[in-house]
Amino acid sequence: MKKVRMILGLVLVTALCAGLIGNAAAVTFTDAHGNQIELDETLEAYSNVTLYGAEDAARKGETNLGDFWADALRWFAVSEEINGFFEEDDVAAGITAIDADAAHTVALWNGGNLRADIPEGKFGAELLAEVLPYPNKVAVVYMTGAQLQEALEAASQGLPYTEDTAAACAALMQVSGLKYTVDVSKAYDKGEAYGDSWFKAASLSRVTITEVNGEAFDPEATYAVITSNANFNGMDSSYIFAEAKETNEKSTITTAVVRDVVWMYLAADENVISEGYAEPQGRITIIGE
Repeated sequence: MKKVRMILGLVLVTALCAGLIGNAAAVTFTDAHGNQIELDETLEAYSNVTLYGAEDAARKGETNLGDFWADALRWFAVSEEINGFFEEDDVAAGITAIDADAAHTVALWNGGNLRADIPEGKFGAELLAEVLPYPNKVAVVYMTGAQLQEALEAASQGLPYTEDTAAACAALMQVSGLKYTVDVSKAYDKGEAYGDSWFKAASLSRVTITEVNGEAFDPEATYAVITSNANFNGMDSSYIFAEAKETNEKSTITTAVVRDVVWMYLAADENVISEGYAEPQGRITIIGE
């Protein structure tokens, strides 16, 4: 069954990228970079609930859309669907699978890259492109638990969300495979300035990782973090991603387009978003407000 799903996924993504699902069924979409892309108008799914991403929802705290999106990325890795999407050079170097078990695989997705709601009912490729109007690809970064905690500390520096901190809160990480707490009664310890809206973490005091895939968090363990190419390259507050990738040569950007992966995740569940996503699932706890 796993092999069949992989073949179906490859066919879907190949068709999306090559336009083999029929030009008559394509709709043109202008992404956030001004690029015109063709989307397959025949793709269709159904949501039993409304997933919230509009009005900066995913910058303010955990949202059910963030849970769903991060779950799609983690599923892509632990299901081994990702194995068919490594670059030729990576494969030649022996990188053909995630170098971590499911217990040490998590997904992080910055809330600023979730831009629209998915309302209850039918939806298609154009709505998913409105949710993520960027041509992001799936990436994997290997980092220690200590680095993972620092990544979350830096990503949550804008909390609590206000009009003044909205830009900084774009970095807030929606997650799959872990739970963490942010104590906003403590001031973020600003280190070196990083970009226009962020600072590196001079110390770790606000974020506590309470569990990873149901097990105790280990600051010395190595975790595979599934994310986007943008975070891989240090976007927003993600300086630790850029540092971590330099210390582990197995960290890489795949050929898989994130929106296509979300469609693959949907297809694996009969193209339905279940009632299990009706509410945020308790992965991010904000205290001290």
